[in-house]
Amino acid sequence: MATKLLLTFAICRLIVTVGLTLDPNELLRLGVDGQLSVDPSDVETASLDFGLLTRVEPLAVLHPASAQDIAQLVKAAYGSNYRFTVSARGHGHSINGQAQTTNGVVIQMSGSKGSGLASAGKPPQTRVWSRERYVDVWGGELWIDVLRSTLEYGLAPKSWTDYLYLSVGGTLSNAGISGQAFNHGPQISNVYELDVVTGKGELLTCSDEQNSELFHAVLGGLGQFGIITRARIFLEPAPQRVRWIRVLYSNFSAFTRDQEYLISLHAQPASQKFDYVEGFVIVDEGLINNWRSSFFSPRNPVKISSVEANGGVLYCLEITKNYHESTADTIDQVYIYLFIYITPLTLAFTTSPIPLSVFFIIIILIRSTEYQLKLN
Repeated sequence: MATKLLLTFAICRLIVTVGLTLDPNELLRLGVDGQLSVDPSDVETASLDFGLLTRVEPLAVLHPASAQDIAQLVKAAYGSNYRFTVSARGHGHSINGQAQTTNGVVIQMSGSKGSGLASAGKPPQTRVWSRERYVDVWGGELWIDVLRSTLEYGLAPKSWTDYLYLSVGGTLSNAGISGQAFNHGPQISNVYELDVVTGKGELLTCSDEQNSELFHAVLGGLGQFGIITRARIFLEPAPQRVRWIRVLYSNFSAFTRDQEYLISLHAQPASQKFDYVEGFVIVDEGLINNWRSSFFSPRNPVKISSVEANGGVLYCLEITKNYHESTADTIDQVYIYLFIYITPLTLAFTTSPIPLSVFFIIIILIRSTEYQLKLN
């Protein structure tokens, strides 16, 4: 009854706001188990992207309890004569207002209010298949939560993003690139199966073997071919420890040459390559001692003032080597062997070995930096 009242209110708002003569029964017949909200705080959140660059106010926000809720809403929109629009929103990082819509309904995929629903609860929970080494996740699940779930089984996705507070459906609709991509490919190369709601409101399972055209269109398809409601993602054993290494350059040609060499080792055995390689530019000395170096002692910050930078710019390769306790005695030999082929180095320094859990915490710290930038 409460859901019907909310729907009726949203439909009346449609009529008053844009003058549509919409038959209320068209949406009342949806029978969704989730919650259609017209709460001002919900509407306000769905009106904004994460960077506060675009503002588009929807008429209502759907907090789905299942993929069927999404399929019913999209099907109703597709068959409607009144052209109300639907958009799926994860954590709001899509650019140019893609996750927003006016005169329509935003589907809030992440942070569902489903836990407060009396009927069906929240969307399906993450399920780890430890023997098969894959995980089934809701499309709106954040990667940070996927990783937490899989680490309980000693497993981790093969390819992450550097920033983990992004939704699974969001990054799979783009590519999902990080310093692991040279080894395993982007995240879209590590998906076994998807459930997708198409533009007609059909809920289809797709993979390389089933509905393969849809599968490959949706992965990296920028949300133009459907809404990802479930993804089955490949896993691998999570390392116990990580050796984190940073190499600084003042010469751009040397920097790119060494980076290209390191990523060219992707086909080599694990002992003859790194597990993560990523490069970035440093235009402010303070950046070298920010969250990425937070495992260094504050009393012993990294000194780069002795490096002669061209125009005040330095280049940094960030590299990791994963290992287990049983191989801790030989890990130094491995990365020293690999460094023999990186020449010349302007400056190199390495961290102490850190547990994966600490490495995980350091990655999470990006979020606090992002929110500080947002507040500014």
